[in-house]
Amino acid sequence: MQENQPILKQTTESNINIREEIEKYLVFWRWIVFSLVLALVLAFVYLRYTQPQYKASATILVKDERKGTLQSELSAFSDLGLTSGLKNNVDNEIEIIKSRTVIEKAIKKLGFTTSYTANAHIKHVELYKDKPVEFLFFNTSENFYEKDKQFEFKSINDTSFELFKNNLTIGKHLYGQKIKLSDCNLVVYKNASNAKVNQDLSLTVNVYKSKSIVQNYRSKLSIAPINKNSSVVELTVTDPIKEKAEDFLDAIIEIYNKDAVDDKKFISEKTQDFIQDRLEIISVELGDVERNAELFKKNNNVTDIVSEGVLYTQNAAEFEKSLVETETQIRVVQSMDDFMKRKNSDELVPTNILPMDANSSMLISQHNELVLQKIRISKDGTTNNPVVKNLDQKIEETNGNIKESITRLKMSLNIKKGDLQKQDNLLRGKISQIPTQERQFRVLDRQQKIKETLYLYLLQKREEIAISLAVTAPNSKLIDSALASNNPVSPVKNVIYLIAIAFGLLLPIGIIYFAQILDTKIKSRQDLEGKISIPFLGDVPKSDSHTEIISTNSRSSSAEAIRIVRTNLEFMLSSVAQDKAKTIFVTSTLPKEGKTFMAINLASTIALSGKKVLLIGLDIRNPKIDDYVKLPSKGLTNYLTKPAGDIKDYIIKLDGFDSFYVLPSGIIPPNPVDLLMNDRLTQLFDTLKQQYDYILVDTAPVSLVTDTLLIAHNADAFVYVMRANYLDKRFLKVIENFYKDKKLPNMSLVLNDTLWGKTYGYGYGYGYGYGYGYGQDIKVVDPWYKQLFKKVTKS
Repeated sequence: MQENQPILKQTTESNINIREEIEKYLVFWRWIVFSLVLALVLAFVYLRYTQPQYKASATILVKDERKGTLQSELSAFSDLGLTSGLKNNVDNEIEIIKSRTVIEKAIKKLGFTTSYTANAHIKHVELYKDKPVEFLFFNTSENFYEKDKQFEFKSINDTSFELFKNNLTIGKHLYGQKIKLSDCNLVVYKNASNAKVNQDLSLTVNVYKSKSIVQNYRSKLSIAPINKNSSVVELTVTDPIKEKAEDFLDAIIEIYNKDAVDDKKFISEKTQDFIQDRLEIISVELGDVERNAELFKKNNNVTDIVSEGVLYTQNAAEFEKSLVETETQIRVVQSMDDFMKRKNSDELVPTNILPMDANSSMLISQHNELVLQKIRISKDGTTNNPVVKNLDQKIEETNGNIKESITRLKMSLNIKKGDLQKQDNLLRGKISQIPTQERQFRVLDRQQKIKETLYLYLLQKREEIAISLAVTAPNSKLIDSALASNNPVSPVKNVIYLIAIAFGLLLPIGIIYFAQILDTKIKSRQDLEGKISIPFLGDVPKSDSHTEIISTNSRSSSAEAIRIVRTNLEFMLSSVAQDKAKTIFVTSTLPKEGKTFMAINLASTIALSGKKVLLIGLDIRNPKIDDYVKLPSKGLTNYLTKPAGDIKDYIIKLDGFDSFYVLPSGIIPPNPVDLLMNDRLTQLFDTLKQQYDYILVDTAPVSLVTDTLLIAHNADAFVYVMRANYLDKRFLKVIENFYKDKKLPNMSLVLNDTLWGKTYGYGYGYGYGYGYGYGQDIKVVDPWYKQLFKKVTKS
């Protein structure tokens, strides 16, 4: 029925249109631009007030006990694995350098527990070597560096200053004067490089807890070898002050070199004796295991279990393949035999079914030539023609010969199948023994490998210990002292702006994307592509009035869309007989999807073309046609409940139309299912089909009641209405099942109530704009990006 359809079914392939995907987001371009501008502003503010970080680095040579001067001698033992893991000793030294003890000594030496910050209105700046004054704490208590402290320094003149602690005044003092505090003594003196102090100088002096400052610098310190095969180590640290970072690295290296000691020896005589004793015991055990493995292979007549298993498996696969091919050929021959038994003598026989038997193929070709010759002669002669009778006799003979040939071929294939089955069973029996043999051999092999690995390991360790006894590790050597980069490593201006641009673009796009994913409503035809295979008649934009009925002067976008739907619907009805009315049922999944709107407007559109149209209200539970036109209370249900009634008494003609008739639903019955299952309804359709050109039926939603399915056999075509922004996408599977199960004959889709110009950048201005407001001047406004392009090209 659907061979002449002008509308192609939706393919199951997902074809992504890049332009369509982009236009989904261009609808929200104002939000995207706002987000981008906001992100760039935040990036500027961040760069303006964030303290830059500088990276300083230094390199040292850790003279590994298995590197440097001993490298040439150790190369002779590379086959024993002595040159593997050369980073072991370097890793130990790295951990020593990063130890809390070394870092704490460096911090105390440099005085990093005390920081000086110049107070400013916008941005506070930490001072290091250029600090104008310096605080010296002495006679400190045991817990002095266990709590953070903060002092406020305000200069009065060149000789005095005022001091505050935790917003409490300590008093006015002179430079160099001893100040007694509860947990220490303090002296403030001028820095030698800044003998003159400004009177308006204001500083914040922080004394940090020792553990926290050590942990802070330990986390910022990074130590790693230059490469895997080198013992040159690079130390790096980042800090807002370049000189501070350089001094810290130099102090770390200096303290580490002072605390470095000779490597301890890793072996003792007792350990050496233990390894020698274990070697003698394992040597005996290894010999016993190897003899057991040799005896197992002799008793089971195997050399390599895995290789033989693979060979058996390959042979079994080949036999199984041949067996499958033979069984396939037997089925083909059997199907040919069945065909020969039930066919007529003059019926042609397929020639390419038995390619494995040349004799049968030749007989089939002879038979077909005789049949074709008989057909040609019979056209010009009679059945009593001697030539025809002679051909009949030959055809009968070839039929018998073909059957005998097929019987012999079938017997031959069955014999071949039996032989292949025996060979396959034999191989599978051998294969079934392999897992047991392999398991038993693995037990022996595992014992052998364990003993052998342990034996080799002890030999290796014995040689390593012997070499290490004569070697001591030298101290590390400074290669490059600490040097900080001129440019900050963070924040990087270009990277921050790039991140801001990416964030400003991706945030609104991501929100839009997830909003679209979480929205499960059908929006447009694009939501149906690739998900449903039902023919699509068209989509109808949102009507200005939900009770609109199309008339001759209707030029709205919805009216033009319904006319297109009606034109496409004619292709769905092309195979319906012309001597009776074309019956079209209109239904939907849920109520309020516009099926009644679609039914009455399709009917009015067809009626305006001069056809005699009848609209029947078969949604007898919830009739809605009277929302569009004024109808009497009696109708179809009244007719079905009265055996002697005449249907013409209930059909009315609509005003304004020459040939548009309506059969109302009538009163709502208490037993709608029983009423619809009445044979009288089918008889009524048969009668009405002889009186009208088209019959359109407004039916009940299919997902709520079974009314529509009970009367579906009376339809020539079903128009399934789906409402945009209303129907859930999860119902598509239900609708697809209706189509595949053919519960609704000749089914097609209409998408109703779509939003003009707001369906993710797709409007109906192109599809329906030509008919909209026909005879009027319509101003078409291009999208903003097209207007911008036109301005640029003109300029």
